[in-house]
Amino acid sequence: MALRGEFVRRAGGPVRAKIILLFAFTLGLSGADGATVGAVAPQLETALHIGNTRIGLLSSVALLMGAIATIPVGMLVDRIRRMPLLAASIVLWSIASLLGAFAANYGDLLISRLLLGAVVATAGPAIASLTGDFFPAGERGRVYAYILGGELVGNALGVIVCGSVASIVGWRAAFVLLALPGIFLAWALWRGVPEPKRGGQSHLYPGAEAFEDGGLHPTVVFDRPPVRVASPVGSSAGSVGGAADTAHGPPPLGAAEVGDDRAREAVRAAGVEPEPERILHQDPRGMRIADVVRYAIAVPTNVLMIVSSSLGYFFFGGLTTFAILFIRGRYHAGQVEAELVLVFLVVGALIGTLVGGRVTDLLLDRGHLQGRVWVPAVCYLLAVVLLVPGFLGTSLTPAIYFDTAGAALITAANPALNAARLDIMPAGLWGRAESIRTVVRSLAEAVAPVTFGALADLVAGVIPQQTPVGTHTHVAPLSSSAAQGLEWSFIIMLATVALAGVFLLRARATYAIDVATAAASNQGTD
Repeated sequence: MALRGEFVRRAGGPVRAKIILLFAFTLGLSGADGATVGAVAPQLETALHIGNTRIGLLSSVALLMGAIATIPVGMLVDRIRRMPLLAASIVLWSIASLLGAFAANYGDLLISRLLLGAVVATAGPAIASLTGDFFPAGERGRVYAYILGGELVGNALGVIVCGSVASIVGWRAAFVLLALPGIFLAWALWRGVPEPKRGGQSHLYPGAEAFEDGGLHPTVVFDRPPVRVASPVGSSAGSVGGAADTAHGPPPLGAAEVGDDRAREAVRAAGVEPEPERILHQDPRGMRIADVVRYAIAVPTNVLMIVSSSLGYFFFGGLTTFAILFIRGRYHAGQVEAELVLVFLVVGALIGTLVGGRVTDLLLDRGHLQGRVWVPAVCYLLAVVLLVPGFLGTSLTPAIYFDTAGAALITAANPALNAARLDIMPAGLWGRAESIRTVVRSLAEAVAPVTFGALADLVAGVIPQQTPVGTHTHVAPLSSSAAQGLEWSFIIMLATVALAGVFLLRARATYAIDVATAAASNQGTD
């Protein structure tokens, strides 16, 4: 109860805490699905007589289909009610998961994964758009940290719970167990959360106690001090005062997002000018998808962040798919021990996510506008330095410490990047802009398991076969060459994380201008 009360306090009240938890559970369910394939990989290898490449394909096809479905879903997110759309997609997701549980062979299981990928495409664009409308920009880094924390918890539960069920009962039972929570989550979203008004008109301020008239009724708002600006592009430092900063209540419903947007306050105070050619003067909700794509790729920071985050997710997707197999083979661990190690890694990743979101929000409050791009860049680069000795270590201790720190740094980048994407895009494009990013991310994640698995099989094929290792009685042991193949696959693919950091460092020169342009576009379309 004490932990629950502390979370409610930090979230800003029970209404805000409820929304954050439901969004976190939604991403957690999606994360659990992706992790389950890796968790039951040893059982699938034995039951279906498949190798690393075909296991990776099971994860890849769902992500690939999700990428194809994301663009039309993004169009729906910007045009229709999002809460019913999200709830319906979760119900369909549960049905697709049940179909996988009753697959007769590998081909049937592959088809069920295709169907599942088509319905999970809703979560990313819908939650991004809803988060932008529910929460002010100055705290989105912290809010996103909580939401993405749910994705990490889902990954952990998918591995531990479904992996244990698969080893005791069978892999089919794991997929059945995975499908059940979706029905209850869909009902909670459908009945418990109203549709917010778009464009920052219905922000849910700290202390809000009720929903009214399809919008939000804020009853308490924190006083906000002036924003100190650290001159992001060479302008003199300043502060933003006035009514927008000292008001003791929220802006009236129907007003554009102005006073509660710290990033845009900062660029105005620093005198950053928008890019005139990219200022929108028409309602963005009426733009054709081709025009939205052209606009999204014309925003330099958006392109750099899409590429960098996709590279980060590419590595993390391959890592989570084969983590259990790697730990068992590399360190001669049993299934239970491998799952406990993975819990350790997920806890580190969760801490990194929560700290990363909080740090970048604090930096923004202190006027360090570019913190939302350079902090993730540094996190990616430091993660590479720490993960190399972690993967090369022959003993579980101290390798686990390096791996945990590396995982924490990779995930620490995500809340800041998700918040920054809302800063640089006009509010009417949030859903479709996120769908474009999700397409690239999903393609990267789809390629990752197959790439990691194929590279591991290639390396294992040139290493002399040695005595199998592994202690779990219900799963065939892993050969030393197979474990070494995964080890070198992880190390080689670390180059993608380094590239992600390099791309983000380049965004420091464009982020402030793109924030100013998005603010001008919002004003031009009011």
